[in-house]
Amino acid sequence: MPTKQMNIEKKNSPRRLSGLVSDHPLRSGNILPMAVLPGEGIGPELMAACEPVLRALETHTMQRFPREYGGKIGKQAMVDSGTSLTGDVINFCRQNFQQGAPLFCGPGGDRFVYKLRSEFDIYCKFVPIAPLPALRDTGVMREEAVDNVDILLIRENVGGVYQGAWHFEHTDHGRRAHHSFQYDESHVQRIIEIAVAAARQRKGQLCVVHKPGGTPTISELWSEVAMQCTVGADVELRFLEVDTAAYLLLAEADSFDVVVTPNMFGDVLADAAALLLGSRGMSYSYNVSEAGYAVYQTGHGAAYDLAGTGVANPLGQIQTLAALLRESFGLFDYSEALFKACNQVLTDGLRTRDIMTKEARLVSTEEMGAAVADQLATELMAMKPLLATN
Repeated sequence: MPTKQMNIEKKNSPRRLSGLVSDHPLRSGNILPMAVLPGEGIGPELMAACEPVLRALETHTMQRFPREYGGKIGKQAMVDSGTSLTGDVINFCRQNFQQGAPLFCGPGGDRFVYKLRSEFDIYCKFVPIAPLPALRDTGVMREEAVDNVDILLIRENVGGVYQGAWHFEHTDHGRRAHHSFQYDESHVQRIIEIAVAAARQRKGQLCVVHKPGGTPTISELWSEVAMQCTVGADVELRFLEVDTAAYLLLAEADSFDVVVTPNMFGDVLADAAALLLGSRGMSYSYNVSEAGYAVYQTGHGAAYDLAGTGVANPLGQIQTLAALLRESFGLFDYSEALFKACNQVLTDGLRTRDIMTKEARLVSTEEMGAAVADQLATELMAMKPLLATN
């Protein structure tokens, strides 16, 4: 069972982490189209905070990012049409994917993300856990707990509990809930191969998360495939049960490199690991298919209770945009400049409510987006002599 040689470059050099997103022949020159779904809850506010960032990129570089907007998703779509993923949104995504446009997506509730992943076989989710230095002293974790933390959590999206089949049965004792799910060996193999390739180009350490006592056959399948995929790969392989992994991801975060998990395990672990970032509002992720379709979303939900208040943290969504620039467009320098801009704004003392400290200045969602855009403009102007020679 050979491991695929994915397009993942050496650590500390410009790289696409996914290895699945490649340049698309329908893109032309500096015109890089994007598909956008604003989402619901705080989604539209987060996406609006990204607009000045995109304008800064277009003002200070030769790149242009024409954006096509799609319709309602999640619970909003359920009210209108009875489904969280409508036929119109499916067609919108398909047309844009086929033209090489990535999907930049706000949060959507109900089963939107699960249906989208199943519809387009978007099987691989990447969740980078790399705390920004400016937030080292922010949140519930001790400063030393986040030192040298750089984790890439890779989650399988289209099998397991979230993509099973379920129904109710009425019995003499009331309703009985049924739920069945499975993993095909080929599906496990392809996600493990991605994880092995990523580990080879990082620190060479791979952790596979399972639960042998709770899910015996699935855990056995994942373990056997992982051992086969790492033969001759020069990767240090270890297995952790999910409960132990949840503890150690926080207690010994710097001991992890690449972590690969089944669907539900990865969902829970990623949310727990967001504590290392200072707030769940700082978390971001991206999802890819074998066909190169890419969906970029935060690692948090729609936070309906915060919608319209202007207090939501847009930095997860903005870092998602930075990942999009790197992964889908190969704009490594601009992506790095955007990450730097996020960190510098925090260093300068601007904070949203979820990451507020005594010495900081509280800003709104909109103000944070504008501050990052201004700082990005500064970063890009400083880069111009370098860019002119490339």
